[in-house]
Amino acid sequence: MKVSVSVGSAYYDGEHWDDLVEYVKAADRLGADTVWSAEAWGMEAVSSLGYLAAVTENIRLGSGIMQISARTPATTAMTALALDKLSHGRFSLGLGVSGPQVVEGLHGDSFAKPLARLREYVEIVRMAMNGERIVYHGDHYELPRPGGEGKALKLAIAPNPNLPIYLATLGPKSLELTGELADGWVGTSLIPEHADVLLDPIRVGAERAGRTLADLDIQVNAQLSVSDDVDALLERARPGMAFTLGGMGSATTNFYNAAYSRAGYGDIAAEVQRLWTTGDKPAAIAAVPDELLLQAYAIGTEDMVRERIRALAAAGVDSVRIGPQGRTSAEQIRHLEMAIDIITSASAPD
Repeated sequence: MKVSVSVGSAYYDGEHWDDLVEYVKAADRLGADTVWSAEAWGMEAVSSLGYLAAVTENIRLGSGIMQISARTPATTAMTALALDKLSHGRFSLGLGVSGPQVVEGLHGDSFAKPLARLREYVEIVRMAMNGERIVYHGDHYELPRPGGEGKALKLAIAPNPNLPIYLATLGPKSLELTGELADGWVGTSLIPEHADVLLDPIRVGAERAGRTLADLDIQVNAQLSVSDDVDALLERARPGMAFTLGGMGSATTNFYNAAYSRAGYGDIAAEVQRLWTTGDKPAAIAAVPDELLLQAYAIGTEDMVRERIRALAAAGVDSVRIGPQGRTSAEQIRHLEMAIDIITSASAPD
């Protein structure tokens, strides 16, 4: 199993950037597969990758993810091709629809029909990266714009039809779209024992396109932490899960909450969300059970973490994503070294 790293967060403001650079350089030396750069309402996904391209040699650079509401499809295609050129062919384009609070609140765009919008967006990006003249007639995008002076253009930058596109999706229909159109999945919220909830729709979409699930690169967040003090790890992880269930979206639209609900945690997800959205965050955090944390995250003793990694591999996951842990770059790199050792040994053939 491969190991990837995630940098930044939804609200990352660039603090301790030099430490983050040292962490990514270490991930490059240690053979990590991809560094994924996050984007929501903090530091955007692109500029950091351009910087990291210059200080790394082998690790792939992925946008994890670019929000489709923040850029036109043509801008995204130009950005992807530019980053791929700057990194000598190491860029992977990760895309996602984000959620209504960000799309409508931050970008002033409508969140209506996100699935149809994502399909059209990916099709236009592919067209542009293939070097085609961009002519598209969809429900959400019309290129060139009718009735004006625009004309069909193709990008001046050299095309790259093989530049991989990953989608960050969670709803059943959007997961099917991932299987149909994408080269990989930037996944979250996957419980190995219930992986079919998220992977089966991807499989359906892949088969509709004449492919199999094995043709996609399945990358999933692992939240890996190791300690003999399992209770302490659980207490540190509980607020993050409560935020995921209660705060990652509105009271009516939370894709993460819905994914965990489909995996059998509907009552818990609903209660945590109710408490969080009514303002009782301490009670929401307390309502997250140990069982959910231990199934959803690779945390616990070394043996417990190895078991979770084996379960992810058995479920069909190709790569696990981890993030920096520790207050200094030295601490973060030590954690990375330990994580890579555990993941590679746990997923090695017997």
